[in-house]
Amino acid sequence: MRVTRISVQQGISILVVLLLLVGSGCKSKKAAMAVTDPAAEKAKMEQEAAMRKQQEEEARRKQELEAEARAAEARRKEAEPYSKLDTYFSAIANSTSLASANSSINEALTLFASKDTPVLIVISEENGQKDYDRPTTIGAYLNYLKDQKKSINKINQLQFDNAGKITEVELVTKK
Repeated sequence: MRVTRISVQQGISILVVLLLLVGSGCKSKKAAMAVTDPAAEKAKMEQEAAMRKQQEEEARRKQELEAEARAAEARRKEAEPYSKLDTYFSAIANSTSLASANSSINEALTLFASKDTPVLIVISEENGQKDYDRPTTIGAYLNYLKDQKKSINKINQLQFDNAGKITEVELVTKK
């Protein structure tokens, strides 16, 4: 057997060739991995777009529900004094005793800025112009309900001060 000697220059040349072969093999694997199926890429992009659209829709729906809840709460808070006062009017008019009527009157007066709060009763309205009965005060009107034993007017409008107390009542005849 004959042993051949490889010169340093030949060894370096062989090493370079081997490195090129190994390096080119890795590059081709990388290139092969980089090249993907266009249909799969398109499907992935469409799926991501659909997911974003669904998330945006859910966020919009959530905002709408929150807005509806806030609006309902605002309507409830706005209607609360009306219903409370209407309940007091009915309780005073339908009370079975003088003591219970007076108790209801005192409770109702806590809703007002004073017992001299004006009460305006609309007797007619035409083209936006309202005609009122003789003005009275809430104290006098509540005593009127107690004496008459019936409530023939409904609340049309209330005005409030900064403390949330009623400063004016506008009533209309129930139909």
